[in-house]
Amino acid sequence: MTGIANFVGYLEKFISFDSIPRMVTTDYVEILIIAFLIYEVLVWIKNTKAWSLLRGIVVIVLFILVAYVFQMNTIIWLVRNALNVAIMAVVVIFQPELRKALDILGRKNIFRSFISFNVSPSSGERFSDKTVNEIIKACYEMGRARTGALIVLAQNDALDEYERTGIDLDSIVTSQLLINIFEHNTPLHDGAVIIRGDRIVSATCYLPLSDNMELSKELGTRHRAGVGISEVTDSLTLIVSEETGRVSIAYEGELFRAVDAEFVRTRMTKLQNKVRKTPEERRLFFWKGKGGDRS
Repeated sequence: MTGIANFVGYLEKFISFDSIPRMVTTDYVEILIIAFLIYEVLVWIKNTKAWSLLRGIVVIVLFILVAYVFQMNTIIWLVRNALNVAIMAVVVIFQPELRKALDILGRKNIFRSFISFNVSPSSGERFSDKTVNEIIKACYEMGRARTGALIVLAQNDALDEYERTGIDLDSIVTSQLLINIFEHNTPLHDGAVIIRGDRIVSATCYLPLSDNMELSKELGTRHRAGVGISEVTDSLTLIVSEETGRVSIAYEGELFRAVDAEFVRTRMTKLQNKVRKTPEERRLFFWKGKGGDRS
């Protein structure tokens, strides 16, 4: 029982009012920052397979705490020597999830609201209303004909590594061209089309598949590829189901199934970036609120 008494004594000393230091303004700021980081980590853990890992870690921590209270020195020695190896193992096993988390953190509005890392400010819309109309027309015509399609609309993130997996086109976006590309038994129908601005830059592109276990099991490779590219880039993907003819949208890792033309138009209009900046705002592009790229 000596171990328990020592542990209780340590806790009493730790929570004693005499041991609480005087706090200044920076201490409160630190608390807010740490609370925000802990919240973001917990949200990330909940949305990935790291959630099951966290529960396992909690069990191990409780076991170690029991070993410490009852002075199980052999177990404590093993834990101390295995800790570094365990941390490296977690990093290796969850490398994809950690990469995704850092990517999401880099795109957080909390940072982009103050500083823009893009030193070449752009103005003008990303694509025209004509392109929006042509894409929507093609999607729903292909849906009525039960023609599967996968169309990726690029934003800020570079898609070069995915464009290289396909065939270069550099063609103006028209509904007739899109329908012809995805027509059955044509050389370009298999894979995704990538559109940047008002031009189709590449076709038959291979996209990363999402490993999100919450996606419906009835969804095929086309939908998983559409969600997959939206998880690793800021692009928007339009998916036309070959089986049902329904049109879906994947954006920021979310899948919006069986949407109508008005929903698609609203989403695409938000990506157009029609707000133009004054010359004075362009000169001050370092600060996001005055010269950065708005979307």
